[in-house]
Amino acid sequence: MTSSGPPKGLGPLAKREMRFAYLLLLPTFAIVLSVVLFPLIANLWISFKPVTLGDLRAPSMLVNERLMGDIVAEGDKATLRYRVRNSSRKGDIADVTMTDTLPASLNVLSFDERCTIDGTALTCVLGDYEARKREDILIEVAATEAFISTPENVKSSKPVFEFVPENVLTNNDFTLDNFRQLFKASDFWPVLWASLYYTIAGTVGALIVGLFAAQLMNLAFRGRSFLRGLFLSPYVAPVIAVALAWVLLLDPGPGGTLNALLMQLGVVEGPINFLGRRDIEISLMGLSFKFPVALTVVIIFEIWRYFPLAMLFILARMQSVSTDIYEAAEIDGATPLQQFRFISLPQLAGIMAVLFLLRFIWTFNKFDDIFLLTGGAAGTRTLTVNVYEQAFAVSNLGAGAAVAVVVFIILLMFSVIFFKFSPEDDA
Repeated sequence: MTSSGPPKGLGPLAKREMRFAYLLLLPTFAIVLSVVLFPLIANLWISFKPVTLGDLRAPSMLVNERLMGDIVAEGDKATLRYRVRNSSRKGDIADVTMTDTLPASLNVLSFDERCTIDGTALTCVLGDYEARKREDILIEVAATEAFISTPENVKSSKPVFEFVPENVLTNNDFTLDNFRQLFKASDFWPVLWASLYYTIAGTVGALIVGLFAAQLMNLAFRGRSFLRGLFLSPYVAPVIAVALAWVLLLDPGPGGTLNALLMQLGVVEGPINFLGRRDIEISLMGLSFKFPVALTVVIIFEIWRYFPLAMLFILARMQSVSTDIYEAAEIDGATPLQQFRFISLPQLAGIMAVLFLLRFIWTFNKFDDIFLLTGGAAGTRTLTVNVYEQAFAVSNLGAGAAVAVVVFIILLMFSVIFFKFSPEDDA
């Protein structure tokens, strides 16, 4: 008896089902492309464009219409002037055409050779307008008796333009200057170091505090439910509210609670500007180094605010571990520390790795916490704060997009390395 083996290809029915399945997934693919990929591609595109915030306003044609000359009697001559200009200082405008309706009570004597007049309809084909270009379109007219008796306002009919403006985002002008200026800037490497220090310390700190909080919440004691809700309050509270509370708490003025407490205890002689002092000189065992004060305070805020998220994930994983393992270890004489080291930690390695990845990405992209606490001053300027300052404070969208591309590349490299070496969950 011989075995025919697995089929070498899909049958007609299976192929139809596969095509139908892909058809059903098309809306999902479209949503992913539009929500995820399109902003990334757009940001990468802008990073190679010499575009500022003001360049987003497309060039347009502006005109000032005026009748020049004194008309007091029939036959008096005057000049109808259209002062036309390109509103942009950088962008060009192509194929400009202006149309207007002339007063019927004025006789046209002469006009610009680029214009044509059909009755009272004026049409001027003006061609291309370079940046900042301006000129006057002059039409010589003479007054009739009807104009003298009932003067008409030449501005009653507004000129209408048709043109093709240059779009700095879609033209063929590309540059690497945004990246050159970014890497040549004297503050790039300090900002990168601050970003890494803030991200790694904040992520590791939140995981460690969340781990011990989850270990505590995994025990049975009276009031555990209330304490769990209390631990979640930093994470669920509005960030602007908790940031304001921390600013008031750390205020170096008379209203600062922490400074007042430290001075009353004799720990410090004067108030410390925790959120405004860049660093402090510390000597330890004959070695002298600078300790970043403001950046460390921001990291402590990050740990305090986001350890509840780590606690929730770790606690859920702890409660899924069978208690029989701990009972067997206790019978064998294992201490609580040994149980934690040889049983709990291996069981938690997978979820801790996932949490580290998520918190690293979220913290590296964090902007609002730093901006609300320090505004990026006193050595707390990270790459994400630099994106905001370049794009909006300096109005250089191309430079801001270049910084965002660097952030994306760093996170992509970290994710690849993480997935290559991360431990797997044993559940």
